[in-house]
Amino acid sequence: MTNISIIGTGNMARAIGALAIAGGNAVEIIGRDPSKAADLAKALGGGATTGEFGAVPAGEIVVVALLYANVVPVVAQYGNALADKVIVDISNPFNAGADGLALAHDTSVAQEVAKVAPASASVVKAFNTIFGVVLEQGRPLDVFIAGDDTSAKAGVERFVESLGLRPRDVGGLNMAHWLEGAGLIVMGLARNGVGNFDFALGATTFG
Repeated sequence: MTNISIIGTGNMARAIGALAIAGGNAVEIIGRDPSKAADLAKALGGGATTGEFGAVPAGEIVVVALLYANVVPVVAQYGNALADKVIVDISNPFNAGADGLALAHDTSVAQEVAKVAPASASVVKAFNTIFGVVLEQGRPLDVFIAGDDTSAKAGVERFVESLGLRPRDVGGLNMAHWLEGAGLIVMGLARNGVGNFDFALGATTFG
């Protein structure tokens, strides 16, 4: 069992939280609006709790399930409250048309998070290539993961496996930029080649 905290109360927070509860993990929901956090925790059941926004999260893994523009400011606001935590960024920095990235080509949201997070914290990119509506269905899916701390990534991989999903390590945190680009490809496929949001990227092995 892993203790996780989820900052956010939207669709991805709900989807990850539900799978986490089903996988036997302890889940804490944190939101700026305490009533929304309480409502989500109640809906998840399974002993899900709520935490105070800005206070030290209960979980050793902290999933930041916010729109990309809010991720870095919130991590900076938390400051030392995230010391020694594994911070999981799941966001996609799409531009207004969702046909390009809103950040420079040499960085990513996760890399910017690492700049403002406590030195003792570790940042991992994960879950950004899966739509919430697909994740909610709990089917076997590949979760691509990037990060510099091998121990932190191993903990996230174990958590992903507890959800019934397959962790796929793509390398260091610099690869987060390319995972965000992959998120853009998923959006393009949904709008064009696939034509709906009921799919996810995956890696198929042979032999």
